[in-house]
Amino acid sequence: MIAILDYGAGNLRSVQNTLAEIGADYTLVRDAAGLRAAPKIVLPGVGHFGQMMRALDEMQVREALLERIRAGVPFLGICLGLQALFGSSEEAPEAHGLCLYEGTVRRFPADARVPHMGWNQLAARNGSRLLAGLDAHAYVYFAHSYYAPAVAETAATCTYSVAYTAVLESNNTFGVQFHPEKSGPAGLRIVGNFVGLP
Repeated sequence: MIAILDYGAGNLRSVQNTLAEIGADYTLVRDAAGLRAAPKIVLPGVGHFGQMMRALDEMQVREALLERIRAGVPFLGICLGLQALFGSSEEAPEAHGLCLYEGTVRRFPADARVPHMGWNQLAARNGSRLLAGLDAHAYVYFAHSYYAPAVAETAATCTYSVAYTAVLESNNTFGVQFHPEKSGPAGLRIVGNFVGLP
């Protein structure tokens, strides 16, 4: 059973449709109790970094989310859900992320057209469980104006004016900057790989 954290925004319906398409059972959770009962967690995200973090705090789920990730529960953050794993974002300097990874989420340089929207190519490192069965340079669909830095846990980068984290993978924690639910067969494979994790 996949628990989709519903914080009042995000692309819930498209994520639900993708899980249904691959035959995965899922439920929406809106509180700490739901997270603590979840065997796998998906945090979808579109919108504003500050609004997301405020919503998580208003729902009083931040600590439960961190508790479950630290306990080894498989977690997948999508788009803003990946950015939330970092400490801060230039989009909302006053907001604190989940602080699981060091670094600041930054806006693309002034000379880049934002948002970065459309298909772009991954540059994957070997051994990613999330990207198993995919070409190392698969195309996926992006829609974002801010990007997470490349870190030791980066499993794939993408380049749009700068190289940045497109896939993050560390033990039970996964994040994708792109939208797998809009990325065709490659996206279905990625979601299926997450669902199939032990």
